[in-house]
Amino acid sequence: MFTIKTLNAISPVGLAKLNKNLFDVSVDTDAPDGILVRSADLLNTTFDDNLLAIARAGAGVNNIPLDRCSEQGIVVFNTPGANANAVAELVIGMLIAGSRNVAAAAQWTQGLAGDPAMAKSVEKGKKQFVGNEIKGKTLGVIGLGAIGSRVANCAIELGMEVYGYDPYISIDAAWNLSSQVRHCVNLNDMLPLCDYITIHVPYLPTTKDTINAQTLALCKDGVKLLNYARGELVNTDALLEALDTGKVSGYMTDFPTEALLGRPGVICTPHLGASTPEAEDNCAVMAAQELSDYLKNGNITHSVNMPEVHQPRAGGKRICIIHKNEPGMISQITALTTEAGLNIENMVNKSKKNMAYTMLDATGAVNDALAAKLSAIPAVVRVRIL
Repeated sequence: MFTIKTLNAISPVGLAKLNKNLFDVSVDTDAPDGILVRSADLLNTTFDDNLLAIARAGAGVNNIPLDRCSEQGIVVFNTPGANANAVAELVIGMLIAGSRNVAAAAQWTQGLAGDPAMAKSVEKGKKQFVGNEIKGKTLGVIGLGAIGSRVANCAIELGMEVYGYDPYISIDAAWNLSSQVRHCVNLNDMLPLCDYITIHVPYLPTTKDTINAQTLALCKDGVKLLNYARGELVNTDALLEALDTGKVSGYMTDFPTEALLGRPGVICTPHLGASTPEAEDNCAVMAAQELSDYLKNGNITHSVNMPEVHQPRAGGKRICIIHKNEPGMISQITALTTEAGLNIENMVNKSKKNMAYTMLDATGAVNDALAAKLSAIPAVVRVRIL
């Protein structure tokens, strides 16, 4: 029986994917085998040695200490694409709302309550909220993953001319992208072409302040920006200056800050991107399935700190080894399995940055003594026998 701790309200649709005969799910277990989390901050949490995996029901993992998890042999999963439709729909909605000044117009209209000449006031006042249609305009999409590709495709259907920039685009995303999206190999070449720019990349040290004073200087005067990925991707000081000068005429974001609230041309939503029951269900289902498959079978899918490794069982016992990505590890592992008289039926080894994962199915005396010897290899972090 595996114990699972939930640190946020996880959709029951997802929890139902955890077999009750194999998983004990609780909010207060002290030493869980796995954790299901949404937004709870784990950066300063001390993890028990028993913890094997953390599954984040969502894409961002900046609330999880990835390096420390790797050092302790804790596999961290996320759910890329599970909330993609929810975020993409909101981005398209805000693209239109920002272009047509919907938020400011709606707020102004609320002030007409009790006006006996409301019809005349509406006709007189609407001129100040005249906006533009998006059809025929140019949209630049930074990041063409699950969300960015959906936004790009939808914008094409709405009659926009779409440019996309993503030097790391996956094969799956490329296949799903409309052939009408024009590919740019250089961000600086794309920015001057766009009436609207939307950013859809993860927050990393290398992507912090992707939109900054230098990139904004390359943009069209009056460009509109959308940020429904991470607040830190846009440099606030540079943005505020661009809003003051008119370089940026509108900024739509899901990440409000004190500096942005009340600014003309800025629409802040309260982190609504994935806040739909459908997205929460999708994220919970994917997270639960990833956690279940790893705990039961050792398979790793959609991990952010470990390599992708999955294979059907080939018989016998399964040995799962998390170790440092160093030369000679395979020979050290197989030397011990040979010494134990094991017959390896199937074996896979993959690495991700400085970490690696070796999984093998073997017949013979697969026991705790062998696990202890494997654990004694200096670069080995964790050994599991399933």
